[in-house]
Amino acid sequence: MKDQKDTLLLGGKEFSSRFILGSGKYSLELIRAAVEHAGAQMITLALRRANQGGMANILDYIPEGVTLLPNTSGARNAEEAVRIARLSREVGCGDFVKIEIMRDSKYLLPDNQETIRATEILAKEGFQVMPYMYPDLNVARDLQDAGAVSIMPLAAPIGSNKGLCTKEFIQILIDEVDLPIIVDAGIGAPSQACEAMEMGAAAVMANTAIATAGDVPAMAEAMKLAIEAGRKAYLAGLGRVMEKGGSASSPLTGFLES
Repeated sequence: MKDQKDTLLLGGKEFSSRFILGSGKYSLELIRAAVEHAGAQMITLALRRANQGGMANILDYIPEGVTLLPNTSGARNAEEAVRIARLSREVGCGDFVKIEIMRDSKYLLPDNQETIRATEILAKEGFQVMPYMYPDLNVARDLQDAGAVSIMPLAAPIGSNKGLCTKEFIQILIDEVDLPIIVDAGIGAPSQACEAMEMGAAAVMANTAIATAGDVPAMAEAMKLAIEAGRKAYLAGLGRVMEKGGSASSPLTGFLES
């Protein structure tokens, strides 16, 4: 396994990092920490925030070589999401797009059906579509059929830091869907990111967990190490879990007989 190349393949592009930065809580410190300390090679970009009200343009602070993942934040239906995606391509953000469609403004839960419609339209136009969705096996299969290059189920509501609230449903997607499953939204601690990777997730997206930490660079590095550890554990194969009793790590019979 030491010599085996373990990269994440998305839309025909290889990534050595399995950490994706969500930049909703945008700050220069956050972006710098994610790139320098967490090794982020993909960063989301809300098009409506790219140059807003005189605020420093986020594009000026994302280093060359980092892949932009424009999202359709603010879209309430498929038509709005498609319009935002097309605009992001026109302004030079590339072909990757994260579909976010939310009619619910309180819990920010994704509209799965509208997400399927938008994915189908954009995939036919050559976009590398990475849809954000509530974990549902039938929806995930429909998104795969629609042309998605990955599936991005939420772990918990956006910005909540609550962790893997939908763990059992995400595991079903990992087991049954032949696309990279990227755990998105709600990851609040490195231990939770590690657990997601141990389950077999292809990558983890995080934002609030790092942005609201007391030491942003240190938390970015902790997230990186946790994701790497979880991936290694998954590839190594986790040991068995015994429902009852215990099992001695060393044989006891020789000692007792002597």
